[in-house]
Amino acid sequence: MTKRTTPQRGTDPTSATRSTKQTSATRSTKQTPAGPVLGTRALNRATLDRQLLLRRSPMSALAAVEHLVGLQAQEVKPPYYALAARLDGFTPEALSTLLADRAAVRIVTMRSTIHLHTADDSLTLRPLVQPARDREINYFRKGLVGVDLDRLAALARDLVESEPRTMKQLREVLSAEWPEADPQSLAVAARCKLPLVQVTPRGMWGRSAQVALTTAEHWLGRPAEPAASPEATVLRYLAAFGPASVKDMQTWSGLTRMRDAFERLRPELVTFQDENGVELFDLPDAPRPDPDTPAPPRFLPEFDNLLLSHADRTRVIPPVHHGRTWQVNTVYCPLLVDGFLAGVWRILDDALVIEPFTELTEAQCGEVTEEGERMLKVMHPQTSYDIRFGTVIP
Repeated sequence: MTKRTTPQRGTDPTSATRSTKQTSATRSTKQTPAGPVLGTRALNRATLDRQLLLRRSPMSALAAVEHLVGLQAQEVKPPYYALAARLDGFTPEALSTLLADRAAVRIVTMRSTIHLHTADDSLTLRPLVQPARDREINYFRKGLVGVDLDRLAALARDLVESEPRTMKQLREVLSAEWPEADPQSLAVAARCKLPLVQVTPRGMWGRSAQVALTTAEHWLGRPAEPAASPEATVLRYLAAFGPASVKDMQTWSGLTRMRDAFERLRPELVTFQDENGVELFDLPDAPRPDPDTPAPPRFLPEFDNLLLSHADRTRVIPPVHHGRTWQVNTVYCPLLVDGFLAGVWRILDDALVIEPFTELTEAQCGEVTEEGERMLKVMHPQTSYDIRFGTVIP
């Protein structure tokens, strides 16, 4: 049950020179347009459609996690709010059950961050991004002098497969083996070398537990699978985030040198360009709605992949609002109005507090309030909250 209060108006928001030297590839791209131009609103509506944010989908939670190629999950709650914004009939228990049944897991994959993936994807996407995890280890080399990384991986595997271990426990055991090494570097190396998943009840709705780790193979009871191919992953990325550039896909995945995979797929894809002349790839039959298609307000969680999966984020984040969802070490939940970042929100005590970045119309305030009521009913059906427009960012 939600108690509505009268909406208050929000507050107003507060070239490099191009080198004359160009490669032949750059000159060719400049001389030969990549395809029709897609403006910012066209890219926005296409991406929202792929992200299940233009209209809520009847997909199951498992199907949605697969379609979206995982949900960013540094914290426990964001994946639940992400699906609540996207799915019709979603309940937090639906996702919690997937974790309890080991149909989904929390594991480090894209961009070296924890993602919630289907079990199948965890066994193929983690091997795909392993080169990025190997590069990550290089940042900790000074703390790993004299450490045999293969031996470390074998020891760490034995430890976590005998029983789930916390990172503190891993550090203690590995430091006893390599007392001259940096303990934190040892633990990071183990996390990078092994596909470690967070075991339940961590990640389940309404339950609290510290992070304990074991290998994906041990938790799921089946061996590792061959890495997903770069080409197959490009196609899945475009289905969930396209149209997109090579650099966009690399930003999302944390992988490098993906141009060759796009070029191999070029005969199967269609190409466009954005307003800056950047070439964009897409699936031929993927939805590209009219730019004037209505986009209802959406309450998204912090770290939602919609805002993090393109090199050029202006398709969702107006340049004037760049950086306004975070301050130092605090990240705020984004509010979409008309498909674009328009404010932030937070549940504070007994109220859902909404802070628009610019003045909203009376109709927009009503739509945002209605969507907020719906979100609260899905996520907190047993609790009564006020809804008010005010200040979230100090």
